[in-house]
Parts: sequence; C-alpha cells; structure tokens
Amino acid sequence: MIGWTLLGIAGCAAIAPFAIESIRPRMDAKARHGAPGQLARLPGGDTHFRWLGAPQGPVAVCIHGLTTPSFVWEPIASALGDLGFRVLIYDLYGRGFSDRPAGAQTSGFFVAQLENLLDHEGVSDDVTLLGYSMGGSIATAFAAQHHERLRQLVLIAPGGLGHDLGPVADLAVKYDWFGRWLAYGLYPRSLRQSTESERDLPSAIENMVDRQIAETRWRGFAPAVLSSLRGVLDEDMQEAHTSIAQSGLPVFAIWGEADEVIPISGLGKLAEWNRNARQDMVKGAGHTLAYTHVEEVAALLSTLKSG
Repeated sequence: MIGWTLLGIAGCAAIAPFAIESIRPRMDAKARHGAPGQLARLPGGDTHFRWLGAPQGPVAVCIHGLTTPSFVWEPIASALGDLGFRVLIYDLYGRGFSDRPAGAQTSGFFVAQLENLLDHEGVSDDVTLLGYSMGGSIATAFAAQHHERLRQLVLIAPGGLGHDLGPVADLAVKYDWFGRWLAYGLYPRSLRQSTESERDLPSAIENMVDRQIAETRWRGFAPAVLSSLRGVLDEDMQEAHTSIAQSGLPVFAIWGEADEVIPISGLGKLAEWNRNARQDMVKGAGHTLAYTHVEEVAALLSTLKSG
C-alpha cells in the first residue's frame, strides 16, 4: 500500500508542472482588452507594439530580453524621443501581449518576427536598432543579415557573449523532459523570487516588480523562456559579430559594471570580434540598468546619430 501511495505521489509530482501550465490563462482578445498600443497580425502570430518618442524623425526599434516584455523600454524610449527618434517597441513572441506560437525560438524565429513587423509598419531602412539582454542577440542576428537597413546598432548588456541565468536555467537547457519539468514548475517560482529581491532597487518603471511577476502567470511564458534558452541564447554569435564588423555598421555596446547575468567580460570578447565597436560601462549598474540607471544610459545614448 505504501509503495502504491508513493508511486501515486511521484506521478502527481511528475505531471503537476505540465497540468498547471495547461490551466494558466491564455493571452487572447479578452486578456488584451485595454492594452496600450496596437496589434499586428503577422505570419508568425499577433504581435503587440507601440510607437513612442518623437512624432516624427528617424526610427529607433527596441528589442527586449528573455523575461521582461517591451514595457522595459519605456524610460529609454522617452530619452530617445528627446533625441528626436520615433521609437518602436514590441513584445517578442511568448511575452507581453503577443501570441505564443509554437516553434523553436532561435535567432531566425525572432528575426522573422522583426522583419514582418517592420514590413507591416512600412519601415524599410535607416533604422537605429537597440537590443537589451537577449534582445542584443536578436539585434545582432538581424544586423548581420540586414546591415544595409540599419543606421547603427546599440547593444545594452547584450546576450550572445556569455551569460549566467542560474542553476535551474542551466539544468532546463541540458535535459529534455526533466528540463521542461523544471522550466514549467520551478523556473516561474525562481524568477518571481529573484525579481522580488529587486523590489528595493530604484526603478524608473512604476510597479516594475509586480509587472514582471505577472508575466509568469500566463500560459506559454515558461515554454517560451525555455525555448529561447535552448535556442537564441544558446547560439554562438561570433560569426554574426564578425559579419557586422566587416560591413562597417556602427556598433555601440553599453555594459553594467556589476552585471551578474551578462558579465562585463563580454566587453573584451566583443572587442576581439569587432575592433571598431564603441563600448562603455555604467558604473555600479547590474543587469537592470535599463530601468535602474536610465539617466546614465540616456547620457551615453545622447551621442547617437539622430540626424
């Protein structure tokens, strides 16, 4: 009897994360009611986007990271607007108000989303492309393929040059079924705990912690994170950076001095791959520099070509 009881408990524990994921609320029309911005019906799925900044001027497109959707760009978008940029921010598939389509979330997966969104909005060239965290990997991949469409590339604490997302994420990437069990069951909790630890940090985004934690409650978020960990974040970006260097596209990378997620050591690696890349560092900043050190980042971005 005890053996069957233990077996039953083990079985419940094994399926619990998948069962919980299946009953999470969907991102649908009802969930999007009242959302700011617009929805583009793209071949890969509906994509939520907003135009911020100046009403006219050169276009800056901002790509967010692994777990925090496009609202993470709001403070920097305001600074870019002050510089004269029209700023396009959007939610990557699996995050925010965008759809949760199936498919491996490789760099190609996200490059296609951006290509389709730019076509939808009639943006062809002379774009300043900014990528934060995982968005840096996506921006790098896009720039390597479409450098002729860009004016400049800006990378803020960019992925693709080494990262440390913790033991749960590492195990989730390494193992197939067990990895999905970890990602669906433990990763949302791990992310909520790590985010809670940032509640006392100064933030230019109101209710930043609560807004980020809310992402973990939607169906498809955890699978999307896992797919990105196994996809775009597991890709070697050296060839892409080398291609960008050969194209002559201006590159500006901004790093957080105290970043434990994407360490400052990436600065040296990027210098090896692209000797012409301009780089700078925000002293004392961690991986949250996009909303905790906005004034410092904005000061660095003020050197961008906007005319």
